[in-house]
Amino acid sequence: MSAVPSDAADEGTSREGPAQVPVATPVPTLNLANLLTLSRLVLVPLFVVALFVDGGHDTTWRALATGLFAIASATDQLDGWVARKYGLITDFGKIADPIADKALTGAALVGLSVLGELGWWVTIVIAVREIGVTLLRFWVIRHGVIPASRGGKAKTMAQIAAIVAYLLPLPVGADPVRWALMGLALVLTVVTGVDYLIRAIRLRAAGRRVTGS
Repeated sequence: MSAVPSDAADEGTSREGPAQVPVATPVPTLNLANLLTLSRLVLVPLFVVALFVDGGHDTTWRALATGLFAIASATDQLDGWVARKYGLITDFGKIADPIADKALTGAALVGLSVLGELGWWVTIVIAVREIGVTLLRFWVIRHGVIPASRGGKAKTMAQIAAIVAYLLPLPVGADPVRWALMGLALVLTVVTGVDYLIRAIRLRAAGRRVTGS
């Protein structure tokens, strides 16, 4: 039996050398997903101006304000999908996206309360929940990230639907629908807030057991 030449024992290895580890291409901060997020921030002041024209009583401007809010809300769903599909996730996007979300929702709720169309207590409950969840994220960030739940996504959709119902220049007869939608949004807001608190406590406890701190 003839000996196998050493350069053929491992085909391709001796000729091409050791395998090269591919270097990940850094994702540029200025990408489509982040531009969509920034567009949402730009739309917030435009939405507020349209909402307050003629004290909020001009039908045309209220319809325009509703349209701006709807478009801005759509970018919230679109930027995340684009970032995941095309690998455009960046640290800037992780920070800017929730800020843009809260700026839009907060501006709408505060604006409606200032106009006397939505009770301040509703705005305060939602604002406390959103600020509290943000603080919880920082509280557990060294131990991990709590993924968005189905309840959280349902909460967001319910809030958007309720706000749109309040923004639209609808007749008084539509008030029960508005109350029902906002009631659902409030229930989901509180329930998911409590769920997030429980998961944050569990994550922090598990992380401290691992690290021993």
